[in-house]
Amino acid sequence: MAAAFVLSCSSGMMGQSVSYNHDTAKMNQITVMEIGSGGLTPSIYYDVLHRNYPKSAARKNKLSFRTLAGINLYNQVDEAEALDSALTKRAEIEALNVADRSGGALDLAWVAEGGKLTAKMEDFERNINRILQAGGTANEQSHWKEHYNMYQCAIKATQEAYMPNAQRKKEYLCIYADVAKKNEDLIHYIVRLSNAERTSELLNATYERPDSKTHIIRAAMNRWREAGWKTAGANE
Repeated sequence: MAAAFVLSCSSGMMGQSVSYNHDTAKMNQITVMEIGSGGLTPSIYYDVLHRNYPKSAARKNKLSFRTLAGINLYNQVDEAEALDSALTKRAEIEALNVADRSGGALDLAWVAEGGKLTAKMEDFERNINRILQAGGTANEQSHWKEHYNMYQCAIKATQEAYMPNAQRKKEYLCIYADVAKKNEDLIHYIVRLSNAERTSELLNATYERPDSKTHIIRAAMNRWREAGWKTAGANE
């Protein structure tokens, strides 16, 4: 058991030991490659087989490239900060643009122009409902109703469109002008229907002339008698 214990301890110590074999040639090559200082050994090897390498090794070391890369990265800090500031400001501007263009946001154009546009649409609908009363047909009323639905669709599309409030206001004003013009045309049309209905009533009406023959005959007899009396008085 004592022998086994000694063997286990010796094997554990051997497992934890580190062997180090120093290679001067490799160390010099790595030093030259990393920082450019030192010499390459064995010199006869490089003189015979790699004569150009010792001349350029000190000039092409990694330390110079690391230093140059660090300088370039340091110079990019200001550019990166300027770019970040520009992107941040641009993002703020675009956020305002999205809020201004989105239909779900506050529609300032509708706040300004929605009242009179709604009133004009109500007038247009009210006049459409008068077509049948003025003597129009159901097909004619349906035709004007389609124009009303078209304007309603245009208003809804403008409200939901992705555009700035300034452009949205122009669209509302254009729709208002079209509705106002179409409403004037509808009023003229209703007036023509009303005049045509009245004219038709007058043409179809029957006029009962009073029978005045008896009155005419009596008036003629009176004039004849008066004329006869005047003639008899003149002869006497």
